[in-house]
Amino acid sequence: MHPATPPVSGDPASTVMRVGQVGFDAPAALLGRFGLQLQWVAPGEPIPGSFWGDEEAGIIGATVYARDDTPVHSLLHEAGHLIVLPPERRPDVHTDATDSIEEEDATCYLQIVLADELPGVGRERLMADMDAWGYTFRLGSARAWFEQDADNAREFLKARGLPS
Repeated sequence: MHPATPPVSGDPASTVMRVGQVGFDAPAALLGRFGLQLQWVAPGEPIPGSFWGDEEAGIIGATVYARDDTPVHSLLHEAGHLIVLPPERRPDVHTDATDSIEEEDATCYLQIVLADELPGVGRERLMADMDAWGYTFRLGSARAWFEQDADNAREFLKARGLPS
């Protein structure tokens, strides 16, 4: 559910919404509701705990790391990984949160739902950004997956009392 290769200039992925456009206050408050912290990383500095590198968000323990150029979808995806994990597993997380398909699906679903909590983002924009970035879904788009093929993710989240 991640891109196979990072975006290049002129690529539709270069149009995705970035954290610097949203600011850090709203995402930090959102993550705080789930017992997570958002840590700003200075421009040009490597992002700690980033699985994909470059501008992609990182996770270590209960902290999500992001720069101004980090895509909002990346911040929400990595936060989603920590949110779907039981809190007692969070301290052990460094860079890679899971190898579970159930947790990955729930994370993708949750990031779309959480986008509605960020002013100026919303699920429509986030799904378009996910498609532009190169997330791949069986039905061809984030929207089609979210609306028609994500029952397992929705049930996973409901069973854990998480937004769905």
